[in-house]
Amino acid sequence: MTGERDLISRIRARLPADPSWVRVGIGDDAAVVEAERNTLDVLTTDTLVEGVHWDPRFCSPSDVGHKALAVNLSDLAAMGAQPRTALLSLSVTRAWAERDADAFIEGLADEARAHGVAVVGGNVAATPGPIAITVTMTGAARPRRVLTRSGGRAGDELYVTGSIGAALAGLRWLQAHPTLGDIDAGHDTSSALAECVRRYRRPEARVRAGRLLASNRVATACMDLSDGLADAVRQVAQASGTGARIDGTLLPIPEAAATLFARRGDDPVRTAVEGGDDYELLVAVPRSRRRALDAVRRLARGLPITRIGELTKAPALVLARQAGEEPLPVGFAHF
Repeated sequence: MTGERDLISRIRARLPADPSWVRVGIGDDAAVVEAERNTLDVLTTDTLVEGVHWDPRFCSPSDVGHKALAVNLSDLAAMGAQPRTALLSLSVTRAWAERDADAFIEGLADEARAHGVAVVGGNVAATPGPIAITVTMTGAARPRRVLTRSGGRAGDELYVTGSIGAALAGLRWLQAHPTLGDIDAGHDTSSALAECVRRYRRPEARVRAGRLLASNRVATACMDLSDGLADAVRQVAQASGTGARIDGTLLPIPEAAATLFARRGDDPVRTAVEGGDDYELLVAVPRSRRRALDAVRRLARGLPITRIGELTKAPALVLARQAGEEPLPVGFAHF
């Protein structure tokens, strides 16, 4: 990389054009953006660190660019917000290759384009390593349509979008086969496990589902599964002042993921519940809103939304299995 100005120029050249509501974008001391009328601003930020949040042996720079935006999009999805702007802060080594920088920017730009996000500024700095990437994102939500973790009530049913455990299964496979492209070349596996690898490398934020759940007033509480289902259930129950009972027989665990976990000697249900990086949504829905939820399902373009349990008056957090009930696992913690 030839320097800070070169990197900024490469970023600007590959990003989508700014929408009309961005008055001042990249190139000035700060961005200037028109507020959207009759909405609230929703803000979030996440940092990805090389060697902690991705392994360069099996995550390409393009994957990292995609994920840097997707993890923030998932936070906005959990709040029922429409994504608007992003700020990108890069701390990179002087040895970062130009081709890697270009691939990273392309991955980020493609994800921004897919969700209508305007990347309006940020910062570039040199570091001896590791590389660190921080994205700060804003979204817009209507008053009384913002989803939070704290609105659940005892008796609300718990649902999850998509599936759980897929990303962790993909990571476990990659750790055992740390060479990019192996799975695509048919080394070992089926297309189902290849999908698990894709889910880890390039998570899909459930922005449309979050918006539908909020605009149709379906959910009383919502949280994304960045740190796993067990963590999300615990956080929602604690914030809502309830307990929770999860039915392990209802959990949407992909067969390929369950098989991989079992081959490793791990309990597929507990492993899927504890694992992170799924970026699905956990949603609390009153029984009286089941029909409204059905309407969301019809509009969700084939995305499964599966009932997995309920919030309870009793404060315990329970995982129900065929052999009986057990405490819900603690889930993933960063430190």
